Amino acid sequence: MLRTLLNAIGVILMLALPASAQTADEIIAKNLQAKGGVDKLKSIATLRMSGTMTVEPGRDAPFVMELKRPNQMRVDITVQGRTMTQAFDGKVGWTLGFDGGNWPVPMPAEAVKALEAQADFDGPLVDYQAKGSTVELVGKEAVNGTDAYKVKLTMKSGEVRYYYFDATRYLEIKVEGTMKVQGKEVVNEGTFGDYKDVDGLVFPHTTESGQKETPLKQKRTVQKLEINVPIDDSRFRSRIAIR
Repeated sequence: MLRTLLNAIGVILMLALPASAQTADEIIAKNLQAKGGVDKLKSIATLRMSGTMTVEPGRDAPFVMELKRPNQMRVDITVQGRTMTQAFDGKVGWTLGFDGGNWPVPMPAEAVKALEAQADFDGPLVDYQAKGSTVELVGKEAVNGTDAYKVKLTMKSGEVRYYYFDATRYLEIKVEGTMKVQGKEVVNEGTFGDYKDVDGLVFPHTTESGQKETPLKQKRTVQKLEINVPIDDSRFRSRIAIR
């Protein structure tokens, strides 16, 4: 009788487990589906976002960010009538106007490395296994009152990021990662909100980013988001001759 009861309990637990337990792979799959699905995400050839971002405490400035597959990116920020540019053409990272000059300046190697990761058009979660990354479900935590799954992503390079996915919608609400700034490792975090549907794809329209546990954060608010608009490659190239 006891053995029968124990066997019955075991069967119940086995049946209940798939309904309650989730793996990191399943959570990421649900995240990508919640954003529109992998096929639709991969159908994006170009992306243009415009809105405002914080340039210093209490001051926002208009910006335009352009991305083009496979890994080109450009951001233009206009402050007091002057436009400053940061761009990556797939090989060279450069800036213009940040030092007050009128000629492109090559970016430091550390900054270029960060841009390369940011310019990954699909992001590190899409095809993460093919990119040599591994994932691990760390657990479940509350982020600003919202239950979230915490997933550890370890990239081929060794870089580690922690993603927090809304336990109900499976959309990212927070990301943490370590990067080098002037030779020192710092922990950065970004939070995401105001998700909206654009042509069948879901994007966050507000983000805040900066060093963890510091009050100073850069806020970005997207007011317009355009998909598959014509963007010429020349937008990402600089006049820097060195390759």
